[in-house]
Amino acid sequence: MPLNKQDNIDRHSLRQTVRQRRNAIRPAEQALFAQQAMERLLSIVKQQGVQRIAVYLTNDGELDTQPLIQALWQNQIEVYLPRLHPFSRGNLIFLAYTADTPLIINKLNIAEPKLDITKMVLPHELDMIVTPLVAFDASGARMGMGGGYYDRTLSNWQTLGKPLPVGYAHDCQQVIQLNQADWDVPLPMIITPTEVFDFRS
Repeated sequence: MPLNKQDNIDRHSLRQTVRQRRNAIRPAEQALFAQQAMERLLSIVKQQGVQRIAVYLTNDGELDTQPLIQALWQNQIEVYLPRLHPFSRGNLIFLAYTADTPLIINKLNIAEPKLDITKMVLPHELDMIVTPLVAFDASGARMGMGGGYYDRTLSNWQTLGKPLPVGYAHDCQQVIQLNQADWDVPLPMIITPTEVFDFRS
């Protein structure tokens, strides 16, 4: 059930509330929800002929992406992970990810691929980017952790026509309405364990 409107007044408080909600999900439910969301997204990936997709590694109670990653590999779909840009602060790059890819822990305490520019693709070379989020509403508004990494990455996706940004979240992360900042990039699609929100006309 979406959070009430009064929870939207303070973005910091809202982040804390939703993060607490998703961290309260029991392990058995986490596993079930991850399987359900994977099946929904994998169906869309196949329908749209996606060949290259960027996926995040789960952190802080986020919807587990491991079942999704395994399913993508099994379907011979190339998987990429985000990495903090080594030279351009606040930006991301994307590196190919396989079972053998070495990972390191970055300054945000999130696992990312070890830098190897031979494995890098530009965002517009991806077909889809699965984006983490803290909260979303039924219009496609997204609130992240506040760093703006994905907003910068996706700032001109509509102009280029790709990659398609797809939010991936627990149902409990939905709120009634998000107040969007000028730099926030709304999502054309959001997948939860029980819903596919498609805002494309």
